[in-house]
Formats: sequence, C-alpha cells, structure tokens
Amino acid sequence: MFRVEASSLAEYFAYDPIREQDLRAVDEVIRAAAPGLERHFFTGTGDGKPGMSIRMIGYGSFQYRVKASRDPIDWPVVSLALQKNYFSLYVSVVEDGDYLLSQYAGRLGKVKVAHNCARFVKAADLDTGTLAELVRRIETGLAAGELELRYGRTKKD
Repeated sequence: MFRVEASSLAEYFAYDPIREQDLRAVDEVIRAAAPGLERHFFTGTGDGKPGMSIRMIGYGSFQYRVKASRDPIDWPVVSLALQKNYFSLYVSVVEDGDYLLSQYAGRLGKVKVAHNCARFVKAADLDTGTLAELVRRIETGLAAGELELRYGRTKKD
C-alpha cells in the first residue's frame, strides 16, 4: 500500500518532487477560493480507530461519529491526498442527501468522481475555475447553513 511518510505540511509537499508543483497548484486554488477553510496537515485517524489512516492536506474540519466508536472522529471538510499514481480530492459536504461533488462532476475536467472523491493525475486535468466555484460554494453554503457535513454513505448511496 502506498503511504506518504510525512509529519508536516512542508514534508508532505516535498514528498514527491515530481508532483510537488501539481500539489501546490491545486492547494493554491482551494486556499484562494475558500480562505475560511483553514488548511492543516491531517495525519489520519490513527491505527485501530475508525476512519482512514491516510495522511493528506485538510481544509476546514468537523467531527463525525460511527457506531464502532463512542469517540468522535475529526475529519477535514475538503482534503487533498497524494496517491501512488494520482491525486484524490475528498469533499465531505452533502446537499439534499447527496454529495455536493456529484453536482460538479461533469465540469471538473479530466477526473473520475465517485461519491465524495475526485481522482486526477495532474493539476492540468482539473478545471480550476470549477474547482474554485465548488470550494467557494462549500465555504458560503456551510456558513449559511445550506449544506451538511458528512463522511461515509449518504441517503442515496
């Protein structure tokens, strides 16, 4: 299994020098479009705990609960992750019972979208204008109480 061995944002950005510029380019779009979603280094939920142990760049945060744990789990609202051969963009935002990301799937560029995750090979594959629109919508929609935060299955899954 591919695992990024980093313990800080600086190490995460530098982990794959070949893809560092792509990672920084996507990060820049997200930060410019939604400055209220504070960027942080997410180290995963930890061994033996529910959730994902993947390390990634998080933007904003919330807590959710699962039946297997009485402790809440901290999770990013939006996250950007290095994978072995691609990048993953996770969006934990729901509107009307469906992941918000699905509303933007056909406009995000050369990406594969499934539920709350968009996968792409390089930053140039993304339509950055649509990505900016999506994260702006997340920031304003959450502030207005129009959107819901959720990790896991939706009512339509």
